[in-house]
This record gives sequence, structure tokens and C-alpha cells, in this order.
Amino acid sequence: MNKLAIVTLLALAALVRPLAAEENPFLGPFKTPFDTPPFDRIQLAHYKPAMLEGMKRQQAEIDAITADPKAPTFENTIVALDMSGQLLGEVGNVFYSLLTAATSREMQDLANELAPLLAAHQDNIALNEKLFARVKAVYDRRARLKLDAVQRYLLENTYKGFVRSGALLDARQKERLREINKEHSLLALKFSDNVLAETNSSYIVLDKAEDLAGLPAGVVSEAAETAKAMGLEGKWVFTAQKTSWIPFLQYSPRRDLREKLFSCFFMRGDRDNDKDNKAVLQRLLVLREERYRLLGYRTPADYYIEPRMAGTPARVDAFLRTLWTPALARAKAERDEMQRIADSEGGGFRLQPWDWWYYAEKLRKAKYDLDDSALRPYFKLENVQQGMFALAGKLWGIRFVERKDIPVYHPDVRVAEVHDRDGSLLGILYMDFFPRDNKQGGAWSGAFRGTFYRDGKRVVPFATLVGNFTKPTPGTPSLLSLDEVSTSFHEFGHALNTLFTDSRYRSNFAPQDSVELPSQMMEHWVLEPEVLKLYARHYRTGEVIPAPLVEKIRNSALFNQGFETVEFLASCFLDMAWHNLESAQNVNVTRFEEKVMDELGLIPEILPRWKSTYFTHIHGGYEAGYYSYIWSEQLDCDAFEAFRETSLFDRRTAESFRRNILARLGTEDAMVLYKRFRGREPRIEPLLKKRGLI
Repeated sequence: MNKLAIVTLLALAALVRPLAAEENPFLGPFKTPFDTPPFDRIQLAHYKPAMLEGMKRQQAEIDAITADPKAPTFENTIVALDMSGQLLGEVGNVFYSLLTAATSREMQDLANELAPLLAAHQDNIALNEKLFARVKAVYDRRARLKLDAVQRYLLENTYKGFVRSGALLDARQKERLREINKEHSLLALKFSDNVLAETNSSYIVLDKAEDLAGLPAGVVSEAAETAKAMGLEGKWVFTAQKTSWIPFLQYSPRRDLREKLFSCFFMRGDRDNDKDNKAVLQRLLVLREERYRLLGYRTPADYYIEPRMAGTPARVDAFLRTLWTPALARAKAERDEMQRIADSEGGGFRLQPWDWWYYAEKLRKAKYDLDDSALRPYFKLENVQQGMFALAGKLWGIRFVERKDIPVYHPDVRVAEVHDRDGSLLGILYMDFFPRDNKQGGAWSGAFRGTFYRDGKRVVPFATLVGNFTKPTPGTPSLLSLDEVSTSFHEFGHALNTLFTDSRYRSNFAPQDSVELPSQMMEHWVLEPEVLKLYARHYRTGEVIPAPLVEKIRNSALFNQGFETVEFLASCFLDMAWHNLESAQNVNVTRFEEKVMDELGLIPEILPRWKSTYFTHIHGGYEAGYYSYIWSEQLDCDAFEAFRETSLFDRRTAESFRRNILARLGTEDAMVLYKRFRGREPRIEPLLKKRGLI
């Protein structure tokens, strides 16, 4: 063990007194159904001791590997390393899941306290020379080992992981890398904390009923409930949450208020206050540039994209530009149509970003006689949830059974056990749908526990599905927009990936630009008539959504696709531009973003979906990877064609998708798996067709 590792362990020992298992639920049997996390017993004070104990145990496991007198083998080195750190992983999965879904100032402070310790612990493993020597010894003999495809993939990626983490650096470079990793971990947390704080403090308060003109009753009711929760009863509050600001921008004729609320959303992290993220972002990028120069890469983008399906930044850029030109042309045509509406009403102004949703809604009504508020009554949250379950049942024969005896971390959370066609337990699904002020915005899926095999038995996973969907109000259930319906199916696809995964090992090496395939695949069924019958029922009458309304939805499928594609691609280009910089030192964040958009030719009526100061993807796992969504969309659009070539619920196709993609993604090469399912590489034409670009 190196000197720094010893110092770190001594520091950990000094920070915490030993806790008996009965005092800390993480350090003993959970005694819950299926060993699910005992949220009713977990307290804030339990996380730190359990994390420190987890680090201590994993370090002991690493020491045992390096001290093994036997020659390095796949089992005693690669598998032993993969199986190490189980306690740390279990505690970390719970803590960091709740840090985004049910946080507090105290949790954020603890995360900042733990970040440098975890960074040092991870570096102690990644930069352990004895451990790397054993891994390399196995890797160098890989051609002579009788390994199957999954074992080879684990070995190759384990070795590459060490190299990409600095194992080949000299002592001075390793020491600098540790310093970078420590500072970077703290800044990444600060960036997210600032975004959450800015989101919670960004809202407008209305106290005159006439200011609510044009807004649907449900939107007004939700704003009144938000105001009441803030101690502003009798008023209406509209926030920077999508479920609040987008409906307001869609329906309010008050252009001044639309601009004011849009600014609340768009200026987050860019107000030159104590939560401003410009300097934080710049420092994060400077650290990344130094880190990856140390590792031999020209830019961070070269590092991040190397192990992905795309392979190089140049290939990403070429792919994005294939989409950009037709998408921008379509967006300009959409803008011109809306500008004509504004002019015909005597507006006397050029459209601005806060006008787009309002005039797009007018255009949709004019062209397709389709009103978002007319759709919501058919998309009751509970019905949408049951529709997702029914679809999964039709495709794979799985069943969802609600459990009310499994502890949850918030009263909003619902839990279901998931059974396979043969009745065996696949896993547990936690669902948390509504926004809270202690919850990050957006939607995501993760896991309180992943799956692997222990003593020959599959450890069942605990998947999560988290959203910020429209909340119920007194007398009205949660009624979703069509976008929220698609989002729920999307995150359900991620959860199915977690539930279906059948891996012998704990490590998962799915390329970042493949992980959206399972989620985006599920979105394709949302508007199919046979699927709509499963969930789209009027919340009052129970009437299935009428066929003429479904036809209107399908006819409008390409509506506003120019806007949606352009605002998304603009963020992809922005992400890549930041990570392709050879130096972010002294770069002005605002001017850099403007320069990138100007060079793209982005029209002023559209802004990037994610502004740099709240672009959490670019430091939270999607570094130089926001393009992954649309790269994966190329895969899922092509994959769904396999169902169109057979039938929407074809069991053979569904089982092949499960066996080759959902169960195996991250355990073998992603393109090999895709070709095993599809029989060939993906084609881009289905993606272009879906987005109306051909």
C-alpha cells in the first residue's frame, strides 16, 4: 500500500467510531422483503460510517488480491476485483439516488465531505501499482486463456480502465492526477447544488386573476397549490419546473409574463450571484483538460468518446451535421409560419424564444385542430403506468405486483415486485413521479442495487423510475401531457434494462452512446392504437381516447420537429465544443456559448435546450456525451423497424431484443450485440424519417 493510501485510511479511522450492526442498518441484515433498503430505519447519520466502512473493506479486499502468493489468474484477480466493494456500492447507490431525489442541505454537505475521500479511495485502487501489475499480467496472457466473450470483455475493459485512470503515469503525474480528481469531485457537486438552488428560487408570483387569462383550469389549480405550499395562499406561483413553465408559455397571451417566466428558467446559474455556475464550469473544464493531457489525449472529447460506439469526436460531429442542416431548414419554416400568425394578429414584433411555445400551440390548433389540454384528460398517470406494465406483459410476459410493505424514502413513492413469465422474481421497481423542492428537475432511472451472480445465484436488482410530472390537485388526478407520457415510457425502458440485465459480474461497460437504446425503444409504442387502448382512457368517463383524436395526434407527429431537433442538437454541439477545447482558461462562458451558436447559424428564436450554466449532463456522466441520445435514437428507430416487419407485439422479436440487448448491454461489444439482434448494423433512414428530415 502506498503512503497516501495509508494516510487516507488513518484519516478515515479517525473520522468515525465503530458502529455496531444493530446501530447502523447498512452494517447488518436489512430484514426487509427481498433485502430492500430499510428506508424507515436509515438516517442521515448512518451514511458516513457505512461509507467509511465500505471503503475500509474494499481496501482490505484489494490488499488481499495484491498479497495473493499465487500467480495472477482471471478468477483471483479480475473477478476478485469485480466483486470487491459491495458494501460501498450498496450504500453509495442509496445515498446518491436520494441526493438527487430527496436531498437536504445536510445531505449536500455530507456529499461534499465524502467526495474527496471517495476520490482518494478510487485513486488508491486505480493507481495501485501492484494491483495493476496483476491485471496486466492476466491481460498480457489473454490470447492463451480460455475465456468466453463476456469474460474477455470484462478483462479488456478492466485493463483499459486502469490505463485510462492513470496506471501508466509516473509518480509525479499520479500525484497531480489525485489532486485534480479531488477538486473536480467537489466542483461537480457544487455545480449540481447550484442548479437545484437556482431552480427552487426561480419563479414568478401572480396575484391578479386577469393575469391567468388563457390558462387551462388544471394549470391554474396547480399554480394555486404551489403558492399555497409556499405560504402564498390566494396567489399563483409558476416555477422553473417544466410542468409549470411550459404550460404557461403555451397558453398565456401575456407576452411580458412569458418573458419573465422564461428568464426564470433560462438564467439559472447565470445571475452573477453566489449560485452562479460560470466560474465553476470553467474550472471543471480546465481540470478536465489537464487531466486528459496527463493521460495523453489532445482534448477531453478524445478521451470520453474513445470507448464509445462513435469512437472519435470527428465521427460525432459528422453525424450531428448530417441532421443539423435539414433540421435547421425545417425549424426556419416553422418559425416563418408562426411569425405570420403573430403578424396577422397585429403583434408588431419579431418572435423571441419565449414566444415559440405560445405560437406553436396556436399553429398546432390551426393545422391539426389539436389542443394539448384536450389530450391530458386521457393520460391519467395511474392509467399510463398500467399501460406501461401491460405493454411489457404483452412483449415479455412479465407481471407487476404492488407492494405496500416495502419501505420507501417518501410517501409519493410506489413499489412493485416484478415477476418473469415463469413466475420467478426479476426485481423490484420504485416509482417516484412528482416534483419536490428537494428533488432535482428532469426524469431519470437508476438502481438501489444492480444485478450480478453471487454464489451461483442471481442477485435481484432494485430499479428506480423518477420523474417530475404534473401533480394531482384537489378534485383532479395527475393528468400528463403527451411529452410526459413519452418521458414515462422512456424511463420505464431504462428500468426494464436494469430489471432484465443478466450479468455474472458487477461491472457494466455499456458505451455511453448505447445506453439510451432500451429507453428510447419503449417510446415507439406510445401512440400505437393498440397500445393507446391499454392506457388512454378519460379519467372521468373511462372512455378510450377517440379514434379521430388519435388520428390528429398521428397526423401531427412531425409537428414542431424542426424546433425539437434543433434545440437538442444545439446542446449537443455546445457540449462537444466545450470538450473539444484545448484550453478553457480565461474563456468567457457567455461569449463562448454565443460564438458556438453563431457559427452553427442557430436562429435567435431558438436557444439550446440546455444552457451551459445549468447543463448538468456535461459533468454528471454525459461529458462529451449529450449526443448519445440521438446516436441511440438511430439504433432504436432501426430496431423498432424489426417489430414493424413482424408485428408490434411479436414475441420472437421481443425475446431477441431482451436476450441480446436488455439482458446483455454492457457485458459485450454493443455493436456485436446489436447485429446479433438485427442481423446487420443500424441504418440512419428510420431516424431521419421519424424526425421529418427526409
